[in-house]
Amino acid sequence: MKPSDRTPRPASSIPQPIRSDGAGNVDCGPRDIMRDRQNPDLLVPPKTDAGLVPNLRFSFSDTHMQLNHGGWSREITVRDLPIATTLAGVNMSLTPGGVRELHWHQQAEWAYMLLGSARITAVDQQGRNFIADVGPGDLWYFPPGIPHSIQGLEEGCEFLLVFDDGSFSDLNTLSVSDWFAHTPPEVLSANFGVPETAFRDIPRQQVYIYQDEVPGPLESQQVQSPYGAVPQSFTHRLMAQPPLRTPGGSVRIVDSTNFPISRTIAAALVEIEPGAMRELHWHPNADEWQYYLTGQARMTVFAGDGSARTFDYRAGDVGYVPFAQGHYVQNTGTETVWFLEMFKSDRFQDVSLNQWLALTPQQLVASNLHVGPALLDHLRKVKWPVVRYPGFGFTSDSPDT
Repeated sequence: MKPSDRTPRPASSIPQPIRSDGAGNVDCGPRDIMRDRQNPDLLVPPKTDAGLVPNLRFSFSDTHMQLNHGGWSREITVRDLPIATTLAGVNMSLTPGGVRELHWHQQAEWAYMLLGSARITAVDQQGRNFIADVGPGDLWYFPPGIPHSIQGLEEGCEFLLVFDDGSFSDLNTLSVSDWFAHTPPEVLSANFGVPETAFRDIPRQQVYIYQDEVPGPLESQQVQSPYGAVPQSFTHRLMAQPPLRTPGGSVRIVDSTNFPISRTIAAALVEIEPGAMRELHWHPNADEWQYYLTGQARMTVFAGDGSARTFDYRAGDVGYVPFAQGHYVQNTGTETVWFLEMFKSDRFQDVSLNQWLALTPQQLVASNLHVGPALLDHLRKVKWPVVRYPGFGFTSDSPDT
């Protein structure tokens, strides 16, 4: 049977691109119904969406998997999400004992541990070394050029890596095995002062990820450097940090003020309870790269000049907001949304729409927006990054607007 001979399915059995005001029409052609159900605000955009706004969403589920003995990785860069020029992300998993080999980058590496635990090592340019174990909710940061490694412990691990260059690729880094493989044996011999036979079994190409034994206790792997340990820790216990709590959720902010080594990436871990939202706001210092950890959410980005577009997000998705563009993140599901906001900056900064209006003369706000006491008397001078007001949250049967 030819595709054109298919019998149209009943409109009631699947979501249709028809707004409640009657705009649109039934789609009886070839479709990915699961995709349409996951992206209701693309299928039926709010009436307020308008203009040309580029794609601001990409899922790690749509990326290529790099599979190795010892683990896997996948990445989202400008090749997948062209608007994301400032930051790139890598999702990686290591088996118990699996190793992301000794390597370094031309970019800074910021990481959030999702599951399990790992051991990280590093040595700085002055010969000072570092070794630590990290678990769920922990961060690490390696400045550009600092050599390091990651190894899964007893239960293995999964983590998110973020790099301060949107065109970065983790498969195009500087690895010790790759360097050895592309250095003449006589040069290796002269450099280390050992016979060429010592290098007879070195890998012939980049190893990247490999399987090894689970390492022993942290104390058993300590190496004393004559130059001491690094002066600033490469790790930060984010979940041990007291959050800023507001009605509807919480925020934990981490940047160079409380994680001094992290000089090029700032972040916020945001919790949004059902019915709540990350308030209308913008960031005056950098683009925003997002990673969704749990739940379902939607975000409308206002780009100015009459342009706005709404996107739907789920766990494992990446979102992006260009510099200074207004947006919100609203929980559209029944479970709590957790997501990371990340910025190529040493400081986290945001501007609250509510706070801005509250700290502006009321007469000016009223004349500008044609509003009265119903709004003006409820504006807040204190910033609440996450908000929830009884009777005003999102519900699954909310009408499209």
